[in-house]
Amino acid sequence: MRKWRSAVVTAAWVGVGTAAGALGAWQLATADGGGAAHSRPLDEAAVERALAATSASPRPTPTSATPSAPTKTASDRSTLRFTGGTATVECRPDGTVYLVSWSPADGFHIDDDVERGPAAVTRLEAEPSDDDERDDLPYEIRCGEGGEPRARVVADADD
Repeated sequence: MRKWRSAVVTAAWVGVGTAAGALGAWQLATADGGGAAHSRPLDEAAVERALAATSASPRPTPTSATPSAPTKTASDRSTLRFTGGTATVECRPDGTVYLVSWSPADGFHIDDDVERGPAAVTRLEAEPSDDDERDDLPYEIRCGEGGEPRARVVADADD
């Protein structure tokens, strides 16, 4: 009698485990966009709508070539924001500048021939992904008074 009960309890546990696994597999297979974030990729229009819905302020349009003032970080590095992207920059005690890292903005890429320094002047170029509509934005970055980096658009050497 005792072996019979043990077999029934084991069979019940196996049945419950199998049912739970089957239910989980069914939920994954039938989940819609609300059930699984990875079930359907978003097209470009859906991404724009989602960004617009979550954004507290409108996205800046990359029409101005005027960089913003740098933001100091704890490691004595500054982050420059400019049309076409951002760059993390170090102004060194000897007056040279060094590009630690850079990242393109949406719709841009940074050209491969970055001159990162350390040097008196460093250079990088933000190129629009839609090459036919907007001009490339070559930047020179140097350290100004007080050790603050400054970026400015210069004439494009490729033109």
